Amino acid sequence: MEKKNHHYVGPRARPVEQGTYASESARFSRSGVLKSVSFVPNGALGSVSSPPAVSMKSGSLNTMRCLLLIFALLSVAVADRILVLVECLSARETHSIFFRSLQDRGHQLVFRTADDSSLSLIKFGELNYDHLIIFAPSVDEFGGSISVEEITRFVDEGGNLLVTGGPNLGQAIRELALQHGFEFDEPETMVIDHNNYDTHLDDGYHTTIVATKQQLLNAQLITGEATKLNPVLYKGVAMISHKNNLLRLEVLRGTSTSYSFNPTAPVDEYPGAIGKQVVMIGAVQARNNARAVFTGSMEMFSDAFLSAYVHKTGSGESSTRSGNMELATALSKWVLKETGVLRVKKVEHHLAGNKEVPREYTIMDEVEYAIEIEELRDGVWRPFNAKDVQLEFVRIDPFVRTNLMNKNGRFSTRFKLPDVYGVYKFLVDYRRIGYTHLYDVQQVSVRPLLHNQYERFIRSAYPYYASSFSMMLGVVLFSFVFLHHKDPPKATATTSKKTN
Repeated sequence: MEKKNHHYVGPRARPVEQGTYASESARFSRSGVLKSVSFVPNGALGSVSSPPAVSMKSGSLNTMRCLLLIFALLSVAVADRILVLVECLSARETHSIFFRSLQDRGHQLVFRTADDSSLSLIKFGELNYDHLIIFAPSVDEFGGSISVEEITRFVDEGGNLLVTGGPNLGQAIRELALQHGFEFDEPETMVIDHNNYDTHLDDGYHTTIVATKQQLLNAQLITGEATKLNPVLYKGVAMISHKNNLLRLEVLRGTSTSYSFNPTAPVDEYPGAIGKQVVMIGAVQARNNARAVFTGSMEMFSDAFLSAYVHKTGSGESSTRSGNMELATALSKWVLKETGVLRVKKVEHHLAGNKEVPREYTIMDEVEYAIEIEELRDGVWRPFNAKDVQLEFVRIDPFVRTNLMNKNGRFSTRFKLPDVYGVYKFLVDYRRIGYTHLYDVQQVSVRPLLHNQYERFIRSAYPYYASSFSMMLGVVLFSFVFLHHKDPPKATATTSKKTN
């Protein structure tokens, strides 16, 4: 049998045949991020003595392993980094289902205690993490350089925030919530509902609340498919939203029978929040599209609540699986910007029937406008599907406002420019609950008609034309009459002298 010749390059090279690559080398930074990969073609470094034949099947397996390793390293390099602040590291065990779901979606979690002296969110003007999760309700002061002011700056720079509270709430969490338009109720208070609580998990104070889908905000991007959501378990402190914060979203509110008070004390004064004033989950999307979610219950993310069965009071022995997992997944996807993210792919405008963009438009021109919008779904940018995207043609105020027709993510329209010249803007300002703010402006100039572009006779000027011609005709007639008119001769009077 004829023996195949194999080439080896270095001690770690594998046997290859002509036309394949003989070795791969990869360089990594100190942080483990892949920096470069280089390949050495077969024969580039010369051949050496041939060892015994090795099957090509083994070489192919090694190649596949190397490629999988490279892809895995690249995926780690581009994964979002999430800083998770906890009171003690045992929270990784009590909330393992929730944290594992984040990791399964490709996020890289970094766990630190809230008082760690090495904590830092921003360094040299750059964000160290993409998102921040705080599962430390009782923290009064953060460690390291982290403070309420730095977390607020982190959000201002585009970072996203998920904060959970509890009955024994620390001052730092209270101040942070106030910065985003929510106020936690007084210490040692909890949400109480004597008509909607879980009979198995409750401790007798009716603080393990069973929330139904009717109490959720009607926003599928934030809460998921609420129509299919099972009852949600909640045990924690209430929040009150500030009405002057126009960006607030009350995701989960109480029922008419719920109130906030100390469960171990008699109700001898008016509760701090009652009925639908009780906010259990609140959210904010800032003007820079950064997102923040606040909730008064850390237990709603715990393994016990995520895997529990709900036994609502008055329902007998019947039970249903809690909807905490579905709600927690939807909330985390939204706040971590896995859903509800829009971007503009392409914008074009031109004269109707002409694909070239003119230097300037002329009044009364027919113009075509199109914008391509994409939505991030399941980690892939896909064409955005909506029927309510509008275009405004604005100078100071909108002169034209029209709906855009959607065709596979391409929104287009055709309209006539106004009969007023000036500097205009093609403006798309799309604001919907759950979506990032989409804002696109294209500035153009609209000039008046040139002197040789006007019509010979303008219809609106016909009365003036008639006036001019009638005046000329009148002058001609008057001149003709004046020149040819002759006064009749006057009769001569004869005088006679009276004679005597």
